[in-house]
Amino acid sequence: MAQKGIREYDAKRMMSKALPHFSDGKIKFEASQVLIGPKTDLSKIAEDHPWLKTEKLVAKPDQLFGKRGKNNLLYVNKSWSEVKNWISERMNKTVTISQTTGETTGILNYFLVEKFVPHEEEYYIAITTHREYDTIHFSLKGGVNIEEVWDSVVTLDIPILKKIDEFDIAGFLPQELGGKKKIIAEFTKALYKMLVEYHFVYLELNPFTFVDGAPVALDAVAKVDDYASYQCAEYWGNLKFPNPFGLEKTPEEEKVDDLDDRTGASLKLTILNPDGRIWNLVAGGGASVIYADTVVDLGYTSELANYGEYSGNPSTELTYAYTKTILDLMTRKKDAQGRPKFLLIGGGIANFTDVAKTFTGIIQAIKEYKDKLKAANVNIYVRRGGPNYMEGLNNMKEVGIKLGIPIEVYGPETHMTKIVSMALDKKVGE
Repeated sequence: MAQKGIREYDAKRMMSKALPHFSDGKIKFEASQVLIGPKTDLSKIAEDHPWLKTEKLVAKPDQLFGKRGKNNLLYVNKSWSEVKNWISERMNKTVTISQTTGETTGILNYFLVEKFVPHEEEYYIAITTHREYDTIHFSLKGGVNIEEVWDSVVTLDIPILKKIDEFDIAGFLPQELGGKKKIIAEFTKALYKMLVEYHFVYLELNPFTFVDGAPVALDAVAKVDDYASYQCAEYWGNLKFPNPFGLEKTPEEEKVDDLDDRTGASLKLTILNPDGRIWNLVAGGGASVIYADTVVDLGYTSELANYGEYSGNPSTELTYAYTKTILDLMTRKKDAQGRPKFLLIGGGIANFTDVAKTFTGIIQAIKEYKDKLKAANVNIYVRRGGPNYMEGLNNMKEVGIKLGIPIEVYGPETHMTKIVSMALDKKVGE
């Protein structure tokens, strides 16, 4: 399971759909909101959302960080004209935010704008997931640093195989709620059912309040299990996982993320040094770490260009697209000193990944980039084992001979990372 944070906009969007369903219509939540990004035309968005011009509004960054009020990034009870100016002044600006975990510097580029909700009461509710149970947390003291008033929080554990309808939720809630206890119990049950069905792994509303007797989430923090993306495609809708604040990805890294979202396999890419001469195209998450560590251990940290993996038996088409991304990056320019570059196509001995199939995608990309590979003086070293590995290695060797590209191939008889030292022994520093 991979826990990934989602935008407040998406959490509230899903809540507006799920809560009426899971409460048999007892809970209604209207998410009057818009997400504004760097490409949003602020002069036209009100045409699609006319309430922006008539309602008082709240604006805040929606980029997976909290403490927005304390960082002077919460704009409350303002007109659309004021909000547009406020966002325009901050869009694409670099800021440093302070949180309980320390300071983080990043670029502001996504903002949530929603209707301002006048209120007096603020409550806290959160649901956390664990291996054997889920925990519901509730406090009458919402809207503050909840850690500072944690003794006010009451908790209820729900074992994994139990249903929330089996528990007395109203009885668990504080007596001070009085007449609101029943509706908050219904709200809590609907939230929990949504969490389970939508594969959330964390959900926090701090605070939520009441409007005309109905609960309204003012602030939401949520994470989902991204492995459930296929199963929950209809529930989640057009859900994009944002980068953590302060981590700006390159277009190529974004592209690989998109490829990864389309498959049950795993495709990952982190660019460390685009001018580096040692590029890894490694099968397997564990192997990718070992190959990168080996390059570092041999003293070539400054030449390591990337970290990444393809694993989980990706299709030929996805492997081809992933490989093209790597080859495009490493062949954009020659080494300034005319030295060779090295592509390490490595991995362990696969259990179920069809080596010949994935190599077909890699070979297709190599053929397409043959001229650029030659121009950039790229040497390729291959080590692989697993189903159909002999066919894959033979095909790789043949394409090297046919295209005139130096490709050395090795099977499981060769130690997994031996090709690293073989490549570097070619005087990578010369």
